[in-house]
Amino acid sequence: MQRGRVLYAIARRILEEQDRLARLESQDTGKPLAQAQADAVAAARFFEYYAGVADKVLGSSIPLGPDYADFTVREPLGVTAQIVPWNYPLQIASRGLAPALATGNTVVLKPAELACLSVLELTRICHEEGLPPGVLNVVPGLGQEAGYALAAHPGVNLVVFTGSVATGAQVMRTAADNIVPVLLELGGKSPNIVLADADLDDALPVLLKAAFPNSGQTCSAGSRVLVQRARHRELVDRLAALCHGLKVGPGLQNPDIGPLVSRAQQGKVLDYIGIARDEGAEVITGGTPLPGADLSHGNFVSPTLLDGARPEMRVHREEIFGPVLTILPFDEVEEAAALANATEYGLVAGIWGRDVGATNWLARTVKAGQIFINCYGAGGGVELPFGGYRKSGFGREKGLDALLSYTQVKNICTRIALPRRS
Repeated sequence: MQRGRVLYAIARRILEEQDRLARLESQDTGKPLAQAQADAVAAARFFEYYAGVADKVLGSSIPLGPDYADFTVREPLGVTAQIVPWNYPLQIASRGLAPALATGNTVVLKPAELACLSVLELTRICHEEGLPPGVLNVVPGLGQEAGYALAAHPGVNLVVFTGSVATGAQVMRTAADNIVPVLLELGGKSPNIVLADADLDDALPVLLKAAFPNSGQTCSAGSRVLVQRARHRELVDRLAALCHGLKVGPGLQNPDIGPLVSRAQQGKVLDYIGIARDEGAEVITGGTPLPGADLSHGNFVSPTLLDGARPEMRVHREEIFGPVLTILPFDEVEEAAALANATEYGLVAGIWGRDVGATNWLARTVKAGQIFINCYGAGGGVELPFGGYRKSGFGREKGLDALLSYTQVKNICTRIALPRRS
């Protein structure tokens, strides 16, 4: 009950300071101000949601007959180490911090070196709203130093990591020396499957929004569109027209597309666009740094559509993490499912169409942790369990399923002696 009250107070305080937190997040990451404001509201919602859970972490009773009483309890794991990425620092820190605290754990949190300011401010709010000393600790630093030290520490009982597959694998190897569980949310190459009977008026704005949140620097971005061949040309032309209308600029000017987080990330994205050209894909829009921009003042890449992709192309299979959307046609729904599953990832998928049989068959067949039919939420809301198949990671965050990650089950069995007869 006390934990819940503190989490509610933190949520209220985040909402009171949301404008300042959003501005700080936009300055630190480059994301459009409206997206940063949405992140601040989501951060508060995490604390609200798990505040309501804090006194409802329930066990279960297991019937073993009249001679035994058996029940389970869920206990906190202890010290959780949380390594937060740079793309959504405020939201992802809250996503792990709130359920960890609600279930009675303590946290040592390492923000990303490229964007840590909002996490430091969140920590200040948590302490000012009554979180006891030592329950939340923040260690800024480089991943190979501070992050490694956390993953390797024998006093840590759970390591929570969001980031790249390569770094996630290293975190898992490091934690394995201490037999410590890990909760990994890694990369994605999420498809939106557009069937011939889809309502493009509804779908197209969502496809664009799904592809380019935070300039495409989102693991759950819908970075591939698989479209049934009968609608291929129409979809490409209409998406291109929508792309031409997007505003690109500094985050505080609240554009549609902000800069990438660093010059290195900009270079990686432009390299992938070059690879796409070399592999035979057609650049329909974008594909260049922002025309006319002074590149010393921003890591911009124009929103890019790649058509004519093929399943074997790197830009179809690998995570680019930038404002790049690949388009690939298919003929039958079975082919769409095969294409959707033709990457090493499995985080999110969207399916668009009126045929309920086809959309639900695809939902069951596509290997992804979240499936959206005639809608798409990059990561979904606070209430929806979020996590991946295959190299997108394992374990679930968000929703009530997160409680499974932050607690362990203890079974208690008591033999009941029968009353003695006189």
